Amino acid sequence: MRKTLFGSMTAAFLMLAVQPAQAQVTTSFRGFRAEGQVGLDRFQSQGAHRNKLGYGGAGGFDGVINDRFVVGAEGSYWRGNKWSENCTPGTIGGGTICTKSFEELGAAVRAGVLVRPNMLAYVSGGYVNNEQRMRFSAPRGQTSFSDRYRTDGYQLGGGVEYSLTDKYYVNAAYKYSQYSDHTARQRAMMGFGVRFNP
Repeated sequence: MRKTLFGSMTAAFLMLAVQPAQAQVTTSFRGFRAEGQVGLDRFQSQGAHRNKLGYGGAGGFDGVINDRFVVGAEGSYWRGNKWSENCTPGTIGGGTICTKSFEELGAAVRAGVLVRPNMLAYVSGGYVNNEQRMRFSAPRGQTSFSDRYRTDGYQLGGGVEYSLTDKYYVNAAYKYSQYSDHTARQRAMMGFGVRFNP
């Protein structure tokens, strides 16, 4: 069901993207914006991964240079639905080691080029922080433990954004986050947003 939903959203976005240029409305990518996001989330740890539905949001500000290039900054929030956890066998003495990922907070810059008046292709990069929990379930006779902490990292990504009107837009993006504790996250998502033009 999730794959069907994401596939339908992607098809709808591509149909909008291939509309004739004369059917488009000239808009501005300048100003504050806010959007909701939903897509596929993959959390990776200990050589294992888990695919889930994820959702979040982002807000930021964009500026336009020479009516061609867009540069901006954004803050973001993301989480896997009901969180994401990977469990693997302990390497010494048995037991199970589980790493659980909670929400991810990010701050990034993005830069892109207007390939059409209403379509922006962009890349992004920045800082992320993820709350995690590591839990060791020990076999009988040993001690179990659990530690909850936050880990920093970096994020790289890219996407395409399409203006529906002078106020509303949709986008499709991919982002990769690498955390300092050697865990990582990938996400492919769709977004719907509103732009507050000055």
